[in-house]
Amino acid sequence: MSITIKDVAKQANVAPSTVSRVISDSPKISERTKRKVRKIMEEMGYHANINARVLVQQSTKTIGIVMKNSTSVSLHSSFVPEVIGGISALCRKQDYSISLITGESEEAVFQDAVQKVQGKRVDGMIVLYSKEDDKVVPYLNDNGIPFVVIGKPLVGSNKIMFVDNDNVHASKEATEYLIRLGHEKIAFIGNDSEFEVAKARLEGFYQAMGVNNLDVPDEYIKSIKFNPEHGKNIVTELMSEIEHPTAIVITDDLNALIVIEALSANNKKVPDDVSVISFNNSMISRITSPSLTSVDVQIYQLGYEAARCLIEEIKEPTKFKKSIIIPTVIEERESCKLFEQKE
Repeated sequence: MSITIKDVAKQANVAPSTVSRVISDSPKISERTKRKVRKIMEEMGYHANINARVLVQQSTKTIGIVMKNSTSVSLHSSFVPEVIGGISALCRKQDYSISLITGESEEAVFQDAVQKVQGKRVDGMIVLYSKEDDKVVPYLNDNGIPFVVIGKPLVGSNKIMFVDNDNVHASKEATEYLIRLGHEKIAFIGNDSEFEVAKARLEGFYQAMGVNNLDVPDEYIKSIKFNPEHGKNIVTELMSEIEHPTAIVITDDLNALIVIEALSANNKKVPDDVSVISFNNSMISRITSPSLTSVDVQIYQLGYEAARCLIEEIKEPTKFKKSIIIPTVIEERESCKLFEQKE
């Protein structure tokens, strides 16, 4: 037997009208009463009745945001907090709320997404990544749920709405910036290669090196995942090379900070011994010493445009899925300098 508003009201010792106002988040009800009633609703499993109300209204006015891993890990990056800021800003204008889809594993994230869809708790979703063997995007696509991917879909890009940068071009520009400063021995430190953005930036790096007839030893290509100890090991390996790199392209500001600290531990100064250019142009790039030359991918705008596209699709579904490319620009700071051959 399903739980009713009257059942919740009786258990909470309040009037049924109070429960209704708590459900609609009425400002007339105190936060203390809301917490009390919501706790009882959760304990009694009243979500089924909420879902029935949603079916009647045909809208939850809520957007799901699919994280690529656990919230605690994601929020350590220089990307996620700012992209959520952009999404939230547009959602507030359109009177939409956001709901994070997360978990401690890829499977947990997928199951959370399924629960949100089956429970009709969101009107659509924004997926913050594009990666190989992902289960979330195919599920959303097969079930006809409006969604937007931040990143270029690896398959079916003409059928999937997405917002992205031209990451190949951006990485090529970053690498050529170092080459114009006279660097020839340039290393690349990326993130998880399963994600499309990592592959695109590595491709741009190779393109720039190839066009300029510069060799890239296999040992110059590395990948780290926001881990200081791992970063230290990678940098030690790079600096142990007979011909170690004089410059490094790093695909995230936070990883760049880790690398700069590791270089210091190896008695290498930035930019005197090694120049560093990174991506995201986050607050980290401005407060790091030395401040980071970083590719501004306009993270906030990526989130804002993704939310705008999604809400437009929710309100008026279209047959042809749009794609938006946000331009990038290099913000020059202190971490790069002209290469001077030492005697």
